[in-house]
Amino acid sequence: MASNTTEIAREFVNSFPLFRVYKDGRIERLRETETVPPSNDPQTGVQSKDTIVLPESSLSARLFLPKITDPTAKIPLVIYIHGGAFCIESPFSPLYHNYLTSLVNKANVIAVAIQYRKAPEYPLPIAYDDAWTAIKWVASHANRDGPEPWLNDHADFERVFFAGDSAGANIAHNMTMKAGADGLIGVKLVGMLLMNPFFRNNEPDELIEYIFPSSSGCNDPRMNPASAIKELAGLACSRVLVCVSEKDFLKDRGVTYYEAVRKSGWDGVIDIVETPGEKHVFYLFDPSSQKAMDLMDQVSSFLNR
Repeated sequence: MASNTTEIAREFVNSFPLFRVYKDGRIERLRETETVPPSNDPQTGVQSKDTIVLPESSLSARLFLPKITDPTAKIPLVIYIHGGAFCIESPFSPLYHNYLTSLVNKANVIAVAIQYRKAPEYPLPIAYDDAWTAIKWVASHANRDGPEPWLNDHADFERVFFAGDSAGANIAHNMTMKAGADGLIGVKLVGMLLMNPFFRNNEPDELIEYIFPSSSGCNDPRMNPASAIKELAGLACSRVLVCVSEKDFLKDRGVTYYEAVRKSGWDGVIDIVETPGEKHVFYLFDPSSQKAMDLMDQVSSFLNR
């Protein structure tokens, strides 16, 4: 008989390998996250750099600054939250570094890609708490006297967007709700961008049940906002764009979210864009495709409307 050190208790592979849990409690990650350093992109002129947000937990963020033609101009600020099933990926991975470099160049925005501690070692709601800490750190620059000069000098705190994909879109939604409930001093949250968002439906979800043990279940509004439609009237922004993909296994949940917000009594404007024939977060994996570039145009338009 295998010992507890080698006997597997749970394994989470979902649509891609995540991690396995052994009976002795040890966790083995099945997919490592590659990282790349910040850079000055010669093709676009976009600069990036990393900065510490929360020293006691070593949480960082990667900032992206477009080529500046007018040093006095203030440009929209996007706070971006990466996806990865709450378990993998990073603001420093090639996928997100390349995507945000392109987004910042196309839309002429400054972006802050925030880091959060990931499950299963750090179960939810820790990711929500970390994201809110990072957002408050960004907001601390609204008086132009924060620790990060790029934000002091270039960010327009009257035009702030929360954005994310997949699990990161879930976090972005929850941060927008929290901003509505708690306020965010010095910041005008104009919009929220949800790319191929992950939300729960009424079906069992073994992964979420494991990494979010304190959740109340499939009707927890943090995971399934459509289960508490009236609460959605508390969204802190005035505009929302939901982007779904036709062949994405999460498409219906994004559509359900869109419909729930429309029924909630929220007084903003929500739009939905569907990319035909594509799967989950296709634009991260094939950014040079025509459909990815078309979606980038729509996202850029949303951020500059």
